[in-house]
Amino acid sequence: MTPVSPHRPVVAVLAVVLRDGHALLVQRANPPDAGFWGFPGGKVDAGETLLAAAERELREETGVIARADRVLTALDALDRDGTGELRHHFVLVAVLCHWQSGEPRAADDALDAAWVPLAGLACGRRLSRDVAALAGMAAGLPEAP
Repeated sequence: MTPVSPHRPVVAVLAVVLRDGHALLVQRANPPDAGFWGFPGGKVDAGETLLAAAERELREETGVIARADRVLTALDALDRDGTGELRHHFVLVAVLCHWQSGEPRAADDALDAAWVPLAGLACGRRLSRDVAALAGMAAGLPEAP
């Protein structure tokens, strides 16, 4: 098998979960974005659908169970070193998920997990890029039955 180049894009998902005017966010433990708050997520496994990956990553990082509904959008996340050299290129697929059960607890590679009010998303938190925009996009969609 050919080794994966750090310069080849890696597909990952973000589980975008909103409930009662709050977004479910995790504080990342690992680079890129260590210490920053963002939506739970991670790499898609071979043979795994985007929706299944979002549900799995959400459960692994927070213990929350949700039903993945649909893709919201895709984003590029480029991680560069101090000289500007590309270390990693992730294609992040944001998946809208609807909460089913569970309360967040940090697990896997999350330092913390919490329901964060949409109205004060960035209050006292360093947010990963595009978190507020994704939350706004998801909040503008009708709730699924």
